[in-house]
Amino acid sequence: FPVTISAVNNKPRPHMGCSEIGHPCDRWLWLRFRWAVNPEFNGRMLRLFQRGHDEEKKVVEDLRSVGCVVDATGVMQKTAVFGSSIGSSHLMGSADGIISSGLPGFEDIPHLLEIKTHNNDSFLSLLKHGVKSQKPQHYVQMQMYLAAFQLEWALYAAVNKNNDSYYFERVRYNKQTADRYIERGLRLAHSERLPEPISTDPTWYQCKMCDGHAFCHKKEPLKQKNCRTCFHATPTRYRDWE
Repeated sequence: FPVTISAVNNKPRPHMGCSEIGHPCDRWLWLRFRWAVNPEFNGRMLRLFQRGHDEEKKVVEDLRSVGCVVDATGVMQKTAVFGSSIGSSHLMGSADGIISSGLPGFEDIPHLLEIKTHNNDSFLSLLKHGVKSQKPQHYVQMQMYLAAFQLEWALYAAVNKNNDSYYFERVRYNKQTADRYIERGLRLAHSERLPEPISTDPTWYQCKMCDGHAFCHKKEPLKQKNCRTCFHATPTRYRDWE
């Protein structure tokens, strides 16, 4: 019988996450960090998110079965914290794992491990064009972790949710990319002014489905109101606010 599950608020993270820094819009990142934009997900979407978490364990098990030594997974994940030189830890994230050795063909080279699930169309595009082109946010996320953990290579493990196919891609560290997005995250986290939107056109494809569309293009008040949306709220050292 049909069951309806109402939309559920996704509890916002206290920090600016590495998984989001590759988002195309500065304003969205700023609003998200200040809990002014908080997407709502129905039960189906929440189950899909959980599917992604569940796949991580399976991928790690399969990698270990072919000789990989995989550490820092699950509750033991390594956390990347950026901006220590200025006392900031508002920008951070956790990697899915570290392959310290044993990757077939590259046994002596340690790799960052990043695991993502894809629907069939996304997976086929990934096969054809690669992660940097098709999933730039995933690419940026890996570059930031590579910088934080001082690694040269990452292994991107993609799972096709439709048929359980795997796609693996080795991604090399690009310092210029990592530095650019680390600087972006720190700048936005500490900015007191609302950044410009990615477009002033309400029909722009990256704006139409955005949770901030009504605020940016219809001048409607923000639905979310909390201590971070206050005009006087200022992020300080070590994830504090004043």
